[in-house]
Amino acid sequence: MTPNGWTPARAPRMDGKVVVVTGANSGVGLETARHLARLGGQVVMACRHSGAAAAARIDILRTVPTASVEIVQLDLADLASVHKAADEITTTHRSVDVLINNAGVMAGSRQLTVDGFEMDFGTSFLGHFALTGLLLAPLFAAEAARVVTVGSNAHRAGRIDFDDLTMARSFSPARAYGRAKFAQLVFAVELQRRLTAAGRTWPISVAAHPGATHSGVMRNQSRLLQWLFTTPSLHWARRTFVMEGVDGALPSVRAATDPGVLGGQYYGPAGPLHLSGPPILVAAKDDVYDAELGRRLWDTATELTGVYWSLSG
Repeated sequence: MTPNGWTPARAPRMDGKVVVVTGANSGVGLETARHLARLGGQVVMACRHSGAAAAARIDILRTVPTASVEIVQLDLADLASVHKAADEITTTHRSVDVLINNAGVMAGSRQLTVDGFEMDFGTSFLGHFALTGLLLAPLFAAEAARVVTVGSNAHRAGRIDFDDLTMARSFSPARAYGRAKFAQLVFAVELQRRLTAAGRTWPISVAAHPGATHSGVMRNQSRLLQWLFTTPSLHWARRTFVMEGVDGALPSVRAATDPGVLGGQYYGPAGPLHLSGPPILVAAKDDVYDAELGRRLWDTATELTGVYWSLSG
């Protein structure tokens, strides 16, 4: 699906580099891990279900026998698990060259995490906010680290009501998912803004999205997508506009490896509506770049997670 654009063949080797991928046991996360393992990266699969992660690791080794792949148990919906995973990664690896905040969830009904956060927001955004903050030391220790936040086109419908963060008054599956993906992108931009203000050249904060890629989350996003997936006469549309995970992972892989990538950039598919095609530089909706919103969301996340960042040293 990417004959005329960027492919992993253009990526530099990742030998000796440590790459942490959350949600690496299936879908886009699994294929991202596979691509980076093929490039020589030392991949850490940070996953909630150890059994599924073990099966995914075997699958990667089947296709990339020389791969270096390890597993860390991580439940982003549980801050205690986030702390434990960060401690394990920091103890095992002096430096982390790439952190790909890929894992996501679409709960489908209003649920709360063990810490009392709305499930989509708590998992996709707050869990990654905490994990990234807790991995600052190994990120700073790397020569030129990157934090890649995986968003979604669904962020365009997202908004944040700071007076109803648990969505007690306004829950719907689509609204919760869109808000979580929007928050992730606001975080990615705000992180780069703060790194720049702190005078840091590295790490950089970059974002990516997989477009329309076969995954459980995508199928759950709307009735329209469910119709697209289940109607036999629309096979041609699926082939044209919906990518397999191996291609949907490429925006994340490019964001993680391309030497030309700059902090604050956002990568997604090149095709119509940015649903499919090779990864290119794209733009998020304007609100993602709102500095006041970024500051308020950062302060809120700090208070909720108890993870206080020190970017100056």
